[in-house]
Amino acid sequence: MILSPNIRVRHPELFEAGQHSIVDDFCYFSTRVLIGMGCHIASGCSVAGGKDRLFSMGDLSSLSSGVKVWCSSNDFSSGLIAMPPADFPVAELGIRSGDVTLGDYTGVGANSVILPSNRLPEGVAIGALSLVPSDFAFEPWTLYAGIPIRKIRARDRDNILHQAKQVRRQLFPHASC
Repeated sequence: MILSPNIRVRHPELFEAGQHSIVDDFCYFSTRVLIGMGCHIASGCSVAGGKDRLFSMGDLSSLSSGVKVWCSSNDFSSGLIAMPPADFPVAELGIRSGDVTLGDYTGVGANSVILPSNRLPEGVAIGALSLVPSDFAFEPWTLYAGIPIRKIRARDRDNILHQAKQVRRQLFPHASC
């Protein structure tokens, strides 16, 4: 695992990264974080939402530069736009809060934003500069992009799994894939 010395982890006791994963410079994390094996988080990513929220990434997944993942967010129309003290009941401010989970073999393109309460199933890819609203209904092995986000096309599941098997063999030569 390679963690840049130039990242900020607000709750280091809640941060776990798997073997052969990389987190590049100037990333920020303020939630509970579970990063799988062989993942890459490029420079300038933020994952925020408080220590009671979870951001998890499956194996062989990635966040491109500048991705923002919000496990808590205000809707900017119905309440005060402020960061309350840690013990303040966020529901009173109209803050939406929910875990964000990325399955195995997922990827999020540069400068995309993922809002709270999302689960990207296995093989989902998000194109650059996309906005993922809360509770979006994804289909596995599909490419999405845009504002608003929409389905673009299916991904080549068989080829991706073949490539993943090759990567696993190289990373773990003595394990059965």
